Amino acid sequence: MAPAAASGGSSLPSGFAVFTTFPDLLFILEFVFGGLVWILVASALVPVPLIQGWVMFVSVFCFVATTVLLILYIIGAHGGEASWVTLDAAYHCTAALFYLSASVLEALATIQMHNGFTYKQYHENIAAVVFSYVATLLYVVHAVFSLIRWKSS
Repeated sequence: MAPAAASGGSSLPSGFAVFTTFPDLLFILEFVFGGLVWILVASALVPVPLIQGWVMFVSVFCFVATTVLLILYIIGAHGGEASWVTLDAAYHCTAALFYLSASVLEALATIQMHNGFTYKQYHENIAAVVFSYVATLLYVVHAVFSLIRWKSS
């Protein structure tokens, strides 16, 4: 009997098929919006260093991990093994949870911006909040479809 991961539709794509299959196509959007969060948080004035530190950690960690996974999928390092489907689901669930916590904390830090901050600095933080929530949504959608793929493997 063939392994379940070898059946159609439940295995991970290799090569440039990563860019044509869903939910793996979301890697590109996660990369773009995660990078925007990283850039905006890095350039924004830091009202609460501890909160901004967590947001920065999450954005950099997810940016690097998403990039590494994307490259590994493109070169076909997974070899069609079912354990990689589990890794994909676990990573995207963790990233979604991390990004949700970072988004809520970034919104809290932005709300708490009072005196001493310019209009431009406030808008940079608002943009970081918006892009952080977009990244959260992308990771949640990717996690849901990765869990569906994991369950069917």
